Amino acid sequence: MKGEIPHIQFKSAYSKIEGVEIITLEDLIFRKSDLDHIPEKAHQLDFYMLVFYAKGETEHLVDFVWHKASKNTLFYLSKGQVNAFKFNEGLSGFIILFTEDYFKAQLNKLPKNAIIRLFTSHLFSPKIQIPESSNTVDYIHLLFDEFYKDRDVFNKKNIIDSLYTIIFSKLEQLKQYQTFHLNETDKLEAFLKFKSLLEYNFRESRNADFYAKKMNFTYKHLNVICKEVADVTAKKFIDEFVILEAKRRLINSTIKSTELAFSLGFEEPTNFVKYFKKHTGLTPNKFKNRYI
Repeated sequence: MKGEIPHIQFKSAYSKIEGVEIITLEDLIFRKSDLDHIPEKAHQLDFYMLVFYAKGETEHLVDFVWHKASKNTLFYLSKGQVNAFKFNEGLSGFIILFTEDYFKAQLNKLPKNAIIRLFTSHLFSPKIQIPESSNTVDYIHLLFDEFYKDRDVFNKKNIIDSLYTIIFSKLEQLKQYQTFHLNETDKLEAFLKFKSLLEYNFRESRNADFYAKKMNFTYKHLNVICKEVADVTAKKFIDEFVILEAKRRLINSTIKSTELAFSLGFEEPTNFVKYFKKHTGLTPNKFKNRYI
């Protein structure tokens, strides 16, 4: 649709294994002038991505928040999230890219906790600091070597798939100590259902009662679930979700506030402007100018 933020598609130079690739950060910096987008400007991903900083200090943008990065910092981004690099001198590392189809094909091999912790962006930080004592980095190097240094193609896909699973399992092992413990409970399942309903219905309603009724819950019960799982009220979670959607679309310089307001379910553009400013402190145009 005209006015939506441009999506960066998955393109792999490695044709032997479909849907997954690993490249060096140095290679991305070297080739940035040949790309169809500017990596240092905010852009939306149409795939999943892990960015590992092995050396150097910089910042990395994830959904409009800049996070500090240093040696052994790793970021994970889900499909649809907004991303940007800051290429300071002395950076080195790896970027693992994979499509939604590849991710789904590996789901049965991955621990369920890893999926929730690593790719439920509303619940957890996108950043992991890998300790020096961890051997996770060794597996990232092995994955890169398997792609490009080992010329023996026999059983290569199974080896790459296995290394991918090990890396995710190791990250889950680290992540559980860097976040609050999230049990597999009925409340978590209910929250994820609420989030899914919101993704499909936010244009129709920003009222928490609307979603509570769809789930056969009372507003109070839905609020308890949101506070326990996400540490916010149901209404605040809805507002944060809608604002993030608005920010993602505003990055594109061609979209107008009027068009955006209608696409987000606002009947009057002025109501959208007031809503956006209330939650961000900026008008849509001022926010847009900050990132373009």
